[in-house]
Amino acid sequence: MQKQQGKKKGAKKMSRPQYIRFDWAAKNILRNKADFVVFEGFISVLVKEKVTIVELLESESNKETKDDKYNRVDIKAKNSKGEIILVEIQQTRELDYLQRMLYGVARAITEHMKTGVNYEQVKKVFSINILYFKLGEGSDYLYHGQTILYGVHDGDQLALTEHEREDLKVVSPENIFPEYYVIRVNEFDKLAVDPLGEWMRYLKDEYISPNTTVPGLKEARERLEYLRMPPEQQRAYDHYLDTLVRDTDVLKTQLLEARIEGLKAGKAEGRAEGRAEGRAEGRAEGRAEGLQEGRKEGLEEGRKEGRKGIAKSMKADKFSTETIMKYTGLTAEEIDAL
Repeated sequence: MQKQQGKKKGAKKMSRPQYIRFDWAAKNILRNKADFVVFEGFISVLVKEKVTIVELLESESNKETKDDKYNRVDIKAKNSKGEIILVEIQQTRELDYLQRMLYGVARAITEHMKTGVNYEQVKKVFSINILYFKLGEGSDYLYHGQTILYGVHDGDQLALTEHEREDLKVVSPENIFPEYYVIRVNEFDKLAVDPLGEWMRYLKDEYISPNTTVPGLKEARERLEYLRMPPEQQRAYDHYLDTLVRDTDVLKTQLLEARIEGLKAGKAEGRAEGRAEGRAEGRAEGRAEGLQEGRKEGLEEGRKEGRKGIAKSMKADKFSTETIMKYTGLTAEEIDAL
């Protein structure tokens, strides 16, 4: 009976679809125009407006290279407005990641500007960063920001004139400047009660509800079931997961070794500083003791010289040696030597 129950439990566990991680899928599977609907759904939910992707744009970071060991993934797309969308999924910590975000946006702008093209052709860039490490401090899992110009003295927001709006075909400066989204996946610990929450649950746990109606997730569920992949694709995906775990372990080991080396160096430096401080304190204490002993010896010698002066006067007044010894404390030899 117990064996039968065990089989039923095992069968139930296997019946749940195993979905592919979004980062690997974006790089290896979802590259056809028919799959754009997955990206469109995710980006639309994030920016809260309908986004239609026209094409995926190639960049160096989209290509497999021998240096591709940190599981870096870029989705570089252009929407129906001609705006550029960068989606980067980063697994491992980078201390200069904010600078990396800025560089990515600047490069995207310049890559799509040809020599001699007017600046009015510059397109807005959306930088969407899906991070599996903790960047900065804060309680939220989603951060968003863009450049807005305010008056230094009056605090008003810079706006465009009617003439500028007609010429530039934009409503305000923020329609030109880039927008940045930072998604800290591991900080998501809420219930999936809205479309963004459902997407976050997939990004964190590879789980998609069978009844989901969230844009992009239904299509992702149909395309990303592990069990539907051909055997060679399954092997490639398994190898990716193994590499991801190994790279993470290597990074943790390197951080641990660096921490240990830092502690060793700190202890050695502490011992050296301790010895130096000890020597300094010893010299200071020696000087203090020497001064104290010197004062004591000086006082003693001064008192003795004073007794000798008294003894001389008493000796000149014909006092007996015994009497002089009694009042000065000097010995008979010291009195005879005067």
